[in-house]
Amino acid sequence: METDFENTTLSLFGTEPDSIVDGPGLRYAVFVQGCTHNCPGCHNPESQPACGGTETTLAALLADIRANGLVRDVTLSGGEPFEQPEACAALAAELKRDGYGIWCYTGYRYEDLARRAEEARAKLAELGDAAPDAALAFELGVARLLDSIDVLVDGPFVESRKSLELKWRGSSNQRLIDVPATRRKGAVVEWQPASFSLEKPFNW
Repeated sequence: METDFENTTLSLFGTEPDSIVDGPGLRYAVFVQGCTHNCPGCHNPESQPACGGTETTLAALLADIRANGLVRDVTLSGGEPFEQPEACAALAAELKRDGYGIWCYTGYRYEDLARRAEEARAKLAELGDAAPDAALAFELGVARLLDSIDVLVDGPFVESRKSLELKWRGSSNQRLIDVPATRRKGAVVEWQPASFSLEKPFNW
């Protein structure tokens, strides 16, 4: 189904066009509004109420991201992106088509999201030509959002496991999951930064 980007909206807590803390490199960070996890010690507590935020069209948000010539990577955070899965999925899929890398932070565990995605697609197959109801459309949004994510930082923030030494995550229970590699293997594969070695040229 085609997305009407001019009329589909996302409730935003805010954006950070040049983030260096929401994944590697320079990134455009999108913070959605609304999160039911309510983790104690959350670094964005104002993003938790669903009634807050600013309604923004996907078209306007995409235009702002594309206008930023310095970034080729986008991070979805919040709030909870998987509680606005349909709009986030459409945004992420469009960005992937443009060649952007996608990271996403969630308080849900990957295994639970993957199970929900599988169940939703099984239900859709059973419907045949019938249109999915709102509840199934929501779960299909979860499935489609997972499809476009390169790295998923999963799990709730646990204040007792907080460490300032952790990179790109708040507490040690959270994982940086390489989603494409995980799907190929059928088991969670944690993301690792690209490694490189410097060798002295032979003519030095």
